Amino acid sequence: MFISLIQKRRSIRKFETKEVEAEKIDRLIEAALRAPSSMGSKPWEFIIVSDREVLAKLSMAKQHGASFLKNAPLAIVVCADPDKSQVWIEDASIASIFIHLAAESMGLGSCWIQIRKRMHDNTTTSEAYVSQLLNIPEGKRVESIIAVGYPDEGKPPHKKESLQYEKVHLGSFGKPY
Repeated sequence: MFISLIQKRRSIRKFETKEVEAEKIDRLIEAALRAPSSMGSKPWEFIIVSDREVLAKLSMAKQHGASFLKNAPLAIVVCADPDKSQVWIEDASIASIFIHLAAESMGLGSCWIQIRKRMHDNTTTSEAYVSQLLNIPEGKRVESIIAVGYPDEGKPPHKKESLQYEKVHLGSFGKPY
């Protein structure tokens, strides 16, 4: 069941105007909160955004690769507290992936928008822009925004033949799998 889920999951950037139901949002939140974290530190925090005006502002968080968010019905901003975990980036990334997989399992599409280490404009980081917009306290870091909604585009699964098996090594680097 998991393999078929990851085989068909694709990044979706076009969404129907239909809102995501509260019970599905609750399940996405539960999935995020069940994500594993280093030493059980759970450094992540999540901001659920469905307000169209705020989504439009979030779509301008970085210079490229976020504009589609203005047409998404839902965004989940994934933050973390670096004081709670030295590997907060990994912990927040795992939670982000759990959101993606939960979305796919419920017939929703999703797309990761990288925020950390991206620029809003020539002088402001994407992280600073999002933090100011959403009143994120100083010290919390923003890893990603996950756009979520009902897909308004179909993408076929990647073919197994296109997978890069040459990047898999057996026993030591350089020995083909």
